[in-house]
Amino acid sequence: MSMNKRLILMLCVFMAAGLLLVSCGKKEEEPEPVPECPLEDGVYFARFDTDSTMFHVNEAYKDRGVLTVKNGRMTIHVTLVSKSILNLYPGTAEDAQKNGAVLLQPTTDSVTYDDGYTEEAYGFDIPVPYLDGEFDCALIGSKGKWYDHKVSVSDPVPYIEDGEYTADVTLTGGSGKASVSSPANVYVKNGQLTAEIVWSSSHYEYMTVDGVRYDLVNAEGNSTFIIPITLDDDIDVSALTTAMSEPHLIDYTLHFDSASLSRK
Repeated sequence: MSMNKRLILMLCVFMAAGLLLVSCGKKEEEPEPVPECPLEDGVYFARFDTDSTMFHVNEAYKDRGVLTVKNGRMTIHVTLVSKSILNLYPGTAEDAQKNGAVLLQPTTDSVTYDDGYTEEAYGFDIPVPYLDGEFDCALIGSKGKWYDHKVSVSDPVPYIEDGEYTADVTLTGGSGKASVSSPANVYVKNGQLTAEIVWSSSHYEYMTVDGVRYDLVNAEGNSTFIIPITLDDDIDVSALTTAMSEPHLIDYTLHFDSASLSRK
């Protein structure tokens, strides 16, 4: 073999070895890890927030939707305010317009408001990649233009069907002389829980919960109120009593036991 051929052969060997080293040195791109679902499979009520005053949960549902967890994957059904939003896309508006993009189709939901009025609005089943953080959700309306939005899902609680229930309730605080009737009547509507609080006295004029005032619902007998509640949480409330020489707003804590919840 001539000297030139030997040089060419050695050069080829060195080049091949170099390419092999470069190839071995490169790390394969690893897919981004999918966040582990923190919830067991089941159905929950959860809060659904958006960055828009035009794109949000219908007021009848108080910012909440029905979160379903199956095989570790989360989807939330939210009912919107009207039928003006035609499609959603779990991503950006740019990606929603690409070929092959799978758009979320609406359902037609019947909504009943507190005053009894009923109307139809669109709802959507939205994939939820994780809780307690914003993610992209684009929408298109009747004008045919896509818009980018950020949404988030948080505060999941076990799903309870609409209806009337009873639950054990304990009262702490104050002088220790007052009490409330237990079990108390609990009402569930559109994922919101309220309870009938019946005091051991007729001298309470109103209650406050999270700074919101709730007035008497009865004219005779022991003071009775309907207030919003959550199960298994300490609920700080205040109640104005006229049993003393002057009216006093007294702080109490209510606690409703979910294990005692029973349908009427």
